[in-house]
Amino acid sequence: MKILFYDTKNYDRESFEACLQNFSDITIEYTKSDLDPRTAALAEGFDAVCAFVSSDVSTQTLEILHEKGIRLLLMRCAGFNNVDLDTAGKYDIRVMRVPGYSPEAVAEHAMALALASNRRLYKSYNKVRENDFSLSGLMGFNFYRKTAGIIGTGKIGAAMCHICRGFGMKVIAYDVYENQALKEFVEYVSLDQLLSDSDVISLHCPLMDSTYHIINIDTIRKMKDGVILVNTSRGALVKTDDLIEGIRMHKFAGVGLDVYEEETNNVFEDRSDEILEHSTTARLLSFPNVMITSHQGFFTREALEAIATTTLQNAVDFLAGKASPNDVK
Repeated sequence: MKILFYDTKNYDRESFEACLQNFSDITIEYTKSDLDPRTAALAEGFDAVCAFVSSDVSTQTLEILHEKGIRLLLMRCAGFNNVDLDTAGKYDIRVMRVPGYSPEAVAEHAMALALASNRRLYKSYNKVRENDFSLSGLMGFNFYRKTAGIIGTGKIGAAMCHICRGFGMKVIAYDVYENQALKEFVEYVSLDQLLSDSDVISLHCPLMDSTYHIINIDTIRKMKDGVILVNTSRGALVKTDDLIEGIRMHKFAGVGLDVYEEETNNVFEDRSDEILEHSTTARLLSFPNVMITSHQGFFTREALEAIATTTLQNAVDFLAGKASPNDVK
């Protein structure tokens, strides 16, 4: 099987090449171009393409991939809302994903954002670099015996629940599908109760119609004053303009974001300073209690190895005609 790998970064190539030695029937060609209607024609002569959550796998893209004989779309990520599944089904293009690669990696990063926002670590670091060792503006609060509200309790959300429990926090959660394995120490509550009772709120749900802008001005007003909000899941779970309004209302003690609404893969690449200056991400960066990282929650050696292994195994299962729990239906 020949796979065209779109939007290649150095770490992608390294992790996939290391795993390829265990998959002798697969060859990969890498391109830095992302998948969209302009680049889909590059797939001519290949059997499958490998794309990311930032790729444009819309109707037009899939039509071109179909014309080029592509039978398999490998998403090297959990998200697939950028894929026109109806068109993929129409053209019998199988879509497979990596539903879980290292849930602990993302959950650990979520807690890192929560802690850094709470204890003002970024501000403290910058102050000390300027030889200012004063404690002014660095006050935080103990997480011990506080309430953590986890929205979404799949693999990553479950890992976050365990981390919060380890900090001695009371853990409450909201999910349409309750995780029975967590019931020993997690209390499932309504979304409204989670918003009103939580000292730390962490988002770990997929982006769907029902979760789009789940954090908006109405839900923000239901939160405690001085809450910490963390999002390592999908940017569009949060309505950015409303988040900015909430920050200006002094609703948040801290906000930690690893994803953002206007994000593509590496949101700051190939963008002018003028565009960045007026972006909502830049506006968020202007607030001293907001910490933003570069969608690095997944970025550990273990996670990259798991992504590569699962993606290549998906290709093997396709070749063998095997059903897979990683099929997107």
